[in-house]
Amino acid sequence: MARHLITSAIPYINGIKHLGNLVGSQLPADLFARYMRARGNEVLFLCATDEHGTPAELAAAKAGKPVAEYCAEMHDVQAKIAEGFRLSFDHFGRSSSPQNQKLTQAFAGRLADMGLIREVTEEQVYSIADGRFLPDRYIEGTCPNCGFESARGDQCDNCTKQLDPTDLIDAHSTISGSTDLEVRETKHLYLCQSELKDDLAAWIDSKADWPILTTSIAKKWLNDGDGLQDRGITRDLDWGVPVKRGDAEWPGMEGKVFYVWFDAPIEYIACAQEWEDAGKGTDWERWWRTDKGAEDVTYTQFMGKDNVPFHTLSFPATIKGTQEPWKLVDYIKSFNYLNYDGGQFSTSRGRGVFMDQALELLPSDYWRWWLLSHAPESSDAEFTWETFQTDTNKDLADVLGNFVSRVTKFCRSKFSEDVPAGGTYGPAEEQLIADLTIRIRAYETHMEATEVRKAAAELRAIWVLGNEYLQFNAPWTTFKTDPETAAMQIRLALNLIRIYAVLSAPFIPDAAATMIAAMQTDDDSWPTDVAAALETLPAGHAFTVPENLFRKITDEEREEWAERFAGTRD
Repeated sequence: MARHLITSAIPYINGIKHLGNLVGSQLPADLFARYMRARGNEVLFLCATDEHGTPAELAAAKAGKPVAEYCAEMHDVQAKIAEGFRLSFDHFGRSSSPQNQKLTQAFAGRLADMGLIREVTEEQVYSIADGRFLPDRYIEGTCPNCGFESARGDQCDNCTKQLDPTDLIDAHSTISGSTDLEVRETKHLYLCQSELKDDLAAWIDSKADWPILTTSIAKKWLNDGDGLQDRGITRDLDWGVPVKRGDAEWPGMEGKVFYVWFDAPIEYIACAQEWEDAGKGTDWERWWRTDKGAEDVTYTQFMGKDNVPFHTLSFPATIKGTQEPWKLVDYIKSFNYLNYDGGQFSTSRGRGVFMDQALELLPSDYWRWWLLSHAPESSDAEFTWETFQTDTNKDLADVLGNFVSRVTKFCRSKFSEDVPAGGTYGPAEEQLIADLTIRIRAYETHMEATEVRKAAAELRAIWVLGNEYLQFNAPWTTFKTDPETAAMQIRLALNLIRIYAVLSAPFIPDAAATMIAAMQTDDDSWPTDVAAALETLPAGHAFTVPENLFRKITDEEREEWAERFAGTRD
């Protein structure tokens, strides 16, 4: 049994996330975790909320609550929404946890001992109007590289170039909008990433199976301009992990906290400690330390492309720099952006459909299927209400839902609510088994390679095979002259519903559970041998006729939703 450690990018706590965030990390990670569990692998699937830094402070201030109270409440909100989308985390942690605070401080201390932390007196942007130093992401202006007018002080979201706030043209505070900014001196700690450049480059070059999107962004940061730069890992803020050198105070760093991009990835490790401390598992170090058994773990990360530089360079630099036996990521699956109706989804700007709103409109399976089957893997993708309506109606209602409904209702009408006996396979059934076997093996290949859209296409094709079999063999017609053959055809089709449930569960878990329940079985074994799997439910086995798996989205609903979400969220 293989062991898979899976993490999805940790979302900011500064508000409910939109659907673009969901498909860029958590949802495909959940798909992969569910598939790997279904194939009998041991899986630890971790995520958490990123609770530190200015995003949390400002969101708490807007809500009129202390930041710690706000973060605790928002963690519960995000955990509930994750449950609504059936995200199967083994633990959903918090970067503000005691475990992460202690581990972050330990990492910093070890890096300092290894000579990879240096103190820098630097000039940073101070907002007169806001009365504070501005974190990089709260300074916006025009990117000097590509001309994008909403580039942030640490990175341009358009061209992904790493920036410093002083690089921006016409910079302003995103807190107050003020351009009354000045540069002041302050002292900070820097991680000496540049000293690890050759090591990181060789490591990235060894990952020949990584997506081009992942490696191209990593190599751009490694080689553009002056190459990989040292990175500040502390900030002048009140909220965050206090700067310490392990358990000791760090002279000159009093009142400062670690930068969220230093402590948030470390939370992946701390989250496993939280998992164990919560009584959900044991021996967390077997997943994270190669001297404690993690050498047999395959570690996969899922994220949007804006997070790639931190996970291919900064976090690996943190781990490599310690020269301790921590587990490094084996595979990074990154995604482009999902755009919304001609523009970008945006949490900070309130643009698009947000996760809580989506669940108010339709059950999660509709969203899971559409988002995953349109995952922005090779390029940016576009969400429109028209394509959402068309595709979900066709795939879920017309293809899968229709198959289940036709088979179960016909059997009840002509036989009973038991799997019918009689008849033997002929050439059509043998051909279906051969076609299903080819398709299922292809589905497995795509899932194991985390090729999300290709896996969805194969699953859709597997559903279509069942419909084509029914259409071509027409058991409702056969029944009139040869009821035994019709019984065999329906027996096969009822067993195919169970197979569809098992194969579909990673994508649409609620519908899959409904299909399994309707077939009155708890056998969710994978159809490794398709012929054998089609005999799992024997003649005489009872089943029930489920309600329609999926209803169709009406034109009126589509028009109403398009109008409702045409503006921005309050």
